Amino acid sequence: MELVAASKMRKSVSRVLASRAYADTAWKTAMNLVQRLDATHHPLLEERPVSSIAMLVVSSNRGLCGAFNLNIVHKAVQFLASQDWPEAHFFTLGKKGAQELSRLRKHIVSDYQKNDITASAGELSACADELVSGFLAKTYDRVFLAYTDFESSLRQVQRIRYLLPLYRPSKHLGHIGPDPEGNGAANGGEYLFEPSRRKVLDALLPRIVEVQLYQAVLETEASEHSARMMAMRNATEAATDMIDSLSLAYNQARQAAITAELAEISAATVAVQ
Repeated sequence: MELVAASKMRKSVSRVLASRAYADTAWKTAMNLVQRLDATHHPLLEERPVSSIAMLVVSSNRGLCGAFNLNIVHKAVQFLASQDWPEAHFFTLGKKGAQELSRLRKHIVSDYQKNDITASAGELSACADELVSGFLAKTYDRVFLAYTDFESSLRQVQRIRYLLPLYRPSKHLGHIGPDPEGNGAANGGEYLFEPSRRKVLDALLPRIVEVQLYQAVLETEASEHSARMMAMRNATEAATDMIDSLSLAYNQARQAAITAELAEISAATVAVQ
């Protein structure tokens, strides 16, 4: 199982690295753009008083990966608990996250089916559309994404990403998006919109949300296989140690039995003589 997880991890990491630069640049470009606009230019830019929260939690479909799923669910729950906000409405991608949230008695609006390998952003379009439409309909005033960021095969970090509205939030929210320090901030220059600002934003901003969701899923998949590989490696090492200790105990018991039999034979021989 460790070898299978390692093989899947290599494939997942190659997909993550292939798309990460595009996703980060798309997010920085969007942040650069929206900071030059105000909320009147598009509904996805509108900041409203918070009366309802949506949180999408990305997890895995299978276990045997240590505390991978438990950590991301607890990260999302603790993040929301640290803010002075109402109870959140949860969306889930992955069976294990949905099971853990159900155990915690959280309100799950939608549980989307997550493929073991996400081949394209189109597979997540239904989830992205529901989040965007919920925000546009003012059902949710803030939309967050909880996922696991892949840093290396030994280190995976749980992240909370701020999705909607598309304005850079306060830094007290922690790591939000790929550029939390504002390196993609507006730095002069002008944007020309063709055919019109509204048509460009209607096409661009929902696509940015979908791309960020897709990248988060890829990061989570790479993290999942890495966590499973390490869990199986630790299980193999623990089983090896247990086999060694049991073999030692068996050999000691066998040697004690042989010694006792020899002692009985010697005692019987002496008695006969």
